[in-house]
Amino acid sequence: MGGLSIWHWLIVLLIVVMVFGTKKLRNMGSDLGGAVKGFKDGMKEGGQTAADDKPAEQVTNSQSADKADKTTIDVEARQKS
Repeated sequence: MGGLSIWHWLIVLLIVVMVFGTKKLRNMGSDLGGAVKGFKDGMKEGGQTAADDKPAEQVTNSQSADKADKTTIDVEARQKS
């Protein structure tokens, strides 16, 4: 009496399909599969370094320095006498 039989699961499945619809369930399944695949790919790439063999901190610092060079102007401050 405590366990769920196959008929209970079929009724639950029927209710879920009626509530969500087959299209939405199919989309959720493909989204979940894509997320799992992305996670696995990320785990494989986790042991590798950046493309230029620089640590990530150096890459972001050099990129921000390049960006700063393009947008800032270096001006000498002159004191009034």
